[in-house]
Amino acid sequence: MSQDIVADALNMMLNAKKARKEIVRVNRVSNLLIEVLKIMKQKEAIKRYKIDSKNKFAEITLGNFLECRAIKPRFTVKKDDIEKYKRRYLPARNIGAIIISTNRGLRTHEDALQEGLGGCLIAYFY
Repeated sequence: MSQDIVADALNMMLNAKKARKEIVRVNRVSNLLIEVLKIMKQKEAIKRYKIDSKNKFAEITLGNFLECRAIKPRFTVKKDDIEKYKRRYLPARNIGAIIISTNRGLRTHEDALQEGLGGCLIAYFY
């Protein structure tokens, strides 16, 4: 276990997907991870998630994705540089999403471009 809760959770999800499992139980939860899961649910990469705040774990039902990873180091990007990182992390145009932490919360790269925001790269999935 590392110190990065988001990277650990995404790695557990990817390993479970490769092992053809449907449900993953993540034993460490943070607010950042919950926001990442919300975005992944909106984009249908996961079907559902349930947070148990009393026992501090999350149960995630996997959906349609091939890859999900945290971006390390967490690069800061301007709105003009998002296209460069899209080409670096995503396999093709209009496939997948990069999650960016902006001053207005977590956004996908598409939403950040529409709002004209830059920020810090967190993760990607497709």
